[in-house]
Amino acid sequence: MSQRLLVFFTRRTADPEIARDLWAETWARAYAGRERFRGDSQAEREGWVLGIGKKVLATYYKRGAVEQRAMARLELVRPDLADADLERLDRLAGLEELRGEVGRAMADLPGAQQEALRLRIVEGLSYEDVAQRMGVNEDAARARVSRGLRTLAKVLDRDAVDFELGDWV
Repeated sequence: MSQRLLVFFTRRTADPEIARDLWAETWARAYAGRERFRGDSQAEREGWVLGIGKKVLATYYKRGAVEQRAMARLELVRPDLADADLERLDRLAGLEELRGEVGRAMADLPGAQQEALRLRIVEGLSYEDVAQRMGVNEDAARARVSRGLRTLAKVLDRDAVDFELGDWV
């Protein structure tokens, strides 16, 4: 279960070091909240831990930009994983294949969605700036980004059933 959770985070962040941090936070929260767990089976335990992991991941995405700016401002650097560990996580998570799949899915998006995603996600522009650059209102910019992300999420979530029902390491 532990390795599968780490792979889950690595596939969703495409960064083994961030995945390691999220993995550790998930286990810390699970341990701290263990008295609240009411299930009996291994599947229920796994589902409970996965639910915690999904909340940790959502929190990471919400707070990520603020934390990254704070770390840069304070000149803090996370300790690096060894190259062998990074390569192993890349391989286990299938990041090379995933990058190709996301690239192909991105190329299949309508041009306006591609552009909106590039501006919002890659360049980090606000929705207001995306709308301005694309010559549309902010609601249209948000819709284009949202539709593009939903399409790309299908590529990222294709292993969700395997994660919940598959063999645990």
